[in-house]
Amino acid sequence: MPQLQPIATNIWVIDFPLRVGGLHLGTRTTVVRLASGSLWLHSSGPLQPELVTALSALGPVQALVAPNALHHLYLAQNVRSFPQATVYVSPALPTKLKLSFPYEVLGDEPPALWKDEISQHLVSGLPKLQEVVFCHHASHTLVLTDLAFHIRHSDSWFTRLFMRLNGVYGHFGPSRIFRSMVKDRAALRSSLDRIRTWDFDRVIVSHGEVLEHDGKQAMHTQYGWV
Repeated sequence: MPQLQPIATNIWVIDFPLRVGGLHLGTRTTVVRLASGSLWLHSSGPLQPELVTALSALGPVQALVAPNALHHLYLAQNVRSFPQATVYVSPALPTKLKLSFPYEVLGDEPPALWKDEISQHLVSGLPKLQEVVFCHHASHTLVLTDLAFHIRHSDSWFTRLFMRLNGVYGHFGPSRIFRSMVKDRAALRSSLDRIRTWDFDRVIVSHGEVLEHDGKQAMHTQYGWV
């Protein structure tokens, strides 16, 4: 059963199994406890009652973050589980989903709830993805969704083959599919330059292992093609 795993002080991850078209990708929720004691949930997964209880024991869930055009599958379920939370979504989602619950659209300016603790940026040059990335100051952690993968091992031969063909198996970095989504390389370069001004070492991705060290150098190296 998926469980809360501590990563640093006041930051946890929950890893869930996820299959997409035969691929064993897995998916990850990142949980941050803010100074107020409330919780910030990034890319919420399919929460069983035991996880809802475990999260509630950490603090009240106050923010549900759907960070790009693809990571919204379990958003409605999480809204039902945490009706007191405010929903924050990528600009790609309102027209795509026609959301039936209140929400706020994410941009470059963090909401008051976390502006002193988490920086954020809407990555440019990727109109179909419209991913918002985050940096948790206290833990020096960059939180990505699909901007990079870090699948180093898989029991699925099909996943290993597909990710190798996609140029991203066994190491941290962006996939070939991601590269095909770039429509404005100069705009993406500007966004990456902005991200590199943040103080981070660790990188949390949604698919694959957490990169615990040298995250800033890895971002610089793996995005050299931009």
